[in-house]
Amino acid sequence: MAVTLALSLLCENPRRRTGLTTFFHGFIAEALRQFPDVHWLLFAGPGQAFDLADPRIEIVRDFPANDRRLARLWADHLQVGPEARRRGAQALLTVGFGPLRTAGLPLVLHVFTLHHLRPGGGVRAAYRRLALARGLRQAALVITNSQWAADQLGGARTLVSPEGLDHERFRPEGSSVVPGVPPDSLLWVSNFYPYKRVELAMAAYAQLSPVLRHRHPFVLVGGDWAGGLERAKTQARALGVADDTRFLGWVEDSALPAMYRGARGYVLSTAEETFGRTVTEAMACGCPCVLQDLPVLREVAADAALWVDFADPVASGNALRSLLTDPALAERLRVSGRQRAAEFSFARLARERVTAMLEHVKHPA
Repeated sequence: MAVTLALSLLCENPRRRTGLTTFFHGFIAEALRQFPDVHWLLFAGPGQAFDLADPRIEIVRDFPANDRRLARLWADHLQVGPEARRRGAQALLTVGFGPLRTAGLPLVLHVFTLHHLRPGGGVRAAYRRLALARGLRQAALVITNSQWAADQLGGARTLVSPEGLDHERFRPEGSSVVPGVPPDSLLWVSNFYPYKRVELAMAAYAQLSPVLRHRHPFVLVGGDWAGGLERAKTQARALGVADDTRFLGWVEDSALPAMYRGARGYVLSTAEETFGRTVTEAMACGCPCVLQDLPVLREVAADAALWVDFADPVASGNALRSLLTDPALAERLRVSGRQRAAEFSFARLARERVTAMLEHVKHPA
């Protein structure tokens, strides 16, 4: 018996890529392979790219995405649920919120961020807290990417299912050359959100000698957020590392594996994550990682990374120096990183998540 699962992608802004942009593409592609009786009803904005073509996918483009925030909120909270019900869906999947109207459909709530735990934040933060709290009360099933994130949420209806990884793309074999990107660089991949703390990563990089910085430029890939990119450029000049720093903006997704393979190390100084997908991407490509010592990142990388507190620029700078000057250490991290990354896949993710969803559709609480 066929089952139709409805998924709202409207929370994505088609003008700005985030991790969700590729996440659901990989998830649904694998789910189509593993679950031939599951059909997908996707709600996407008129300008949102989603290039999977399959008879079991129906894309509804009647509602706006997050480039029209207020209209999107109206649609997600009041229109998507009833429309999904009308089109035959048996469950509704959302990201981080509980709709005001679900039309009686069981709700599956994906939680990718815990921004609601931050104090303050104005109207947007208040909305996130209210919308997530409503979703946690409503949901038949809550899905998080890590045990750490699940522990912050509490509740007995939570499935911990680590993020997927496309091993056909992210692998050590293949080209390590990207035009315009210097080899043997230190690599940063993220939008310039405040919580990513790029300023701490650059302060660590500034601890390196001019000779090491010249040999190993700091390459930063990612889009602006609230002026964060310009502040990072200003800091690079103030620290005297601007000549050895490259700000590339967003690059094509197809270039990322080669960038990881060609880099000497991957740097992540974030203050918070619910998983850390770029860490698994880097490890899978054989790129050693220097990471902020957070419980959730330990859960992902285990002993396959160098762990530092980037709030200490001297200690974090020493970690970067060790990675760049100790070939045996770098090789150990490459090997252990590849082994660790092998544990994450979209095949595992789709199996875990869709199986749990179907249980709640067939045997609702």
